[in-house]
Amino acid sequence: MRVKKLAPPVEVEPPRSGEDASDCVACSTSDDAYIWVSERWRVRAMDRPTGLPMVLILECRSHLDLGDLPNLLAAELGVMTVRLERAIRSLDGVARVHVNRWGDGSAHLHMWFLARPYGRLQLRGTFLSLWDDILPVVPESQWRENLALVAAWLADFGGKANAEPAHIEWESPATLNVPVPTDADAVDERPVTLGDVETGGSPTGSSGIHNANNGY
Repeated sequence: MRVKKLAPPVEVEPPRSGEDASDCVACSTSDDAYIWVSERWRVRAMDRPTGLPMVLILECRSHLDLGDLPNLLAAELGVMTVRLERAIRSLDGVARVHVNRWGDGSAHLHMWFLARPYGRLQLRGTFLSLWDDILPVVPESQWRENLALVAAWLADFGGKANAEPAHIEWESPATLNVPVPTDADAVDERPVTLGDVETGGSPTGSSGIHNANNGY
């Protein structure tokens, strides 16, 4: 293993994805792709489960970067960050929630929320995002249930929850086959009941029935 050589600095940095709102993926994505939406904020997940219990992205609807937020959105960002962190931390098996903002890939403001599994001390620190690609994938049913729980938590404060837990697919059988015992099976397996005593018949013999009728 060799350390990658540090490249010389460039004179002009390339534009980020979606610098123009007309080319922005976040702006062109419908609300259906998000687990929770409100008038000014949206929360989306990955398209499939990964190694961490939960990875979510908080976005503002307006095509703005962090430093461009007006005072209203800047204040709401603080509230939304705390609210989403609490929602994720309420999930079973989550110890901490890492909140990150890099901003080198997309020009549209997006905050990352990564849940560290409880007890996994090796995952502490700045490399949690790398562990997400290494750990075994979380079961999809559990992942969808967690998404629904987070969306419902946020919806308690307003907005709309789009995520729903996985539904159980169950179909009733087309026919119901009930085995019918034969006469021989009925005689051999039927237990002694009060009806047997009253009719004077018993699979265990007649002496017990006569004694019951005689009061012994």
